Amino acid sequence: MSSPLRLGLFLAAALVALVTAVFLIGDKQFLFRHTYRLNAEFNNAAGLLDGAGVRVVGIHKGTVKSIHLPGSPSGTVRVEMDLDQATQQVIKKDSVARISSEGLVGDRYVEIAPGTDEGTPIQDGDSIRGEPPFELADVMKKFDTVLESAKTAVADAGVAVGNLKDVTVKINNGQGTIGALVNDRALYQRINASATSLQEDMEALKHNFLTRGFFKNRGYDDSSQLTKYAIGRLPRQSASRKFSYNTAAIFDKPDAARLKNNKPLDELGRFLEANPFKLAVVAAYAGMKGDSEQLRTATQAQAMVIRKYLADNFRVDDRRIRTMGFGKTDGVAEGNRIEVYIYQDGGTQGYAARTAGSQR
Repeated sequence: MSSPLRLGLFLAAALVALVTAVFLIGDKQFLFRHTYRLNAEFNNAAGLLDGAGVRVVGIHKGTVKSIHLPGSPSGTVRVEMDLDQATQQVIKKDSVARISSEGLVGDRYVEIAPGTDEGTPIQDGDSIRGEPPFELADVMKKFDTVLESAKTAVADAGVAVGNLKDVTVKINNGQGTIGALVNDRALYQRINASATSLQEDMEALKHNFLTRGFFKNRGYDDSSQLTKYAIGRLPRQSASRKFSYNTAAIFDKPDAARLKNNKPLDELGRFLEANPFKLAVVAAYAGMKGDSEQLRTATQAQAMVIRKYLADNFRVDDRRIRTMGFGKTDGVAEGNRIEVYIYQDGGTQGYAARTAGSQR
């Protein structure tokens, strides 16, 4: 075979490989598919990078096009994404985006949850709500709270503070059953290998007699359920009926979600049982004093707890009961307020942002 022929075959093979690589990379980046632009607003980007993947119900269906800084210190990060047009069948305006990672420290990507059947279809250039990303530092802060609750439980059991030091020394020296477990190398290796099972460990804490008081006092167990039934916006139309409550009359504390008096909610439950409704939204608002993220979590939890009480104690279609935790809201007096909006006609297909009061 002559040299020019060998050179020609080599160049042809290289060209085929190059074209194949371009199409493979292009397909991964959705360059050769019909796409549309979708935006999501986040408090922070949490390590997300341009070109990161976007998953819809766990399936890779898009990429992050660009990430924009907030326009002001109190603004939000805008993430622009290019998505496969097929996702418009499941993504609605009440869908929620969240920044997740592969494992605890892996690459970041955007996960989009599907909307509700009643949600407004998404259009090119629309925006959806973003949830705060999971941060290991936040878990450690919560775990510190659990440990503080454990210390309180030990004190309530009559163990003096001076004795705690003696107990700690004995444990470090491997004395007693607990000391043997703590200093057991094989047990340490098994626990270390199970670090990725954090969710199961937290589930066990809920039922441990030393720590279950923490979960009982805050009024809910699983933080991942706070926005399971949340919607992004209230319907544009006026509610057919509205029930209003002072948070202090229902919960132990304005910033907690443990029910202390459910009687005010019984009238609401009986009304929902007796009157057909298309949608009921349990909305919780906080005043302007306090930490923004803590108050947002508290209002989400309060709305979730009220929804659960209605679903568990009254014969209602709980699929039609949704929640909204507004966090800090202008015009709300010190403390929190609960409002339940009931829509009895069929005009609840479109959700519009709330105009009364600003949400921070």
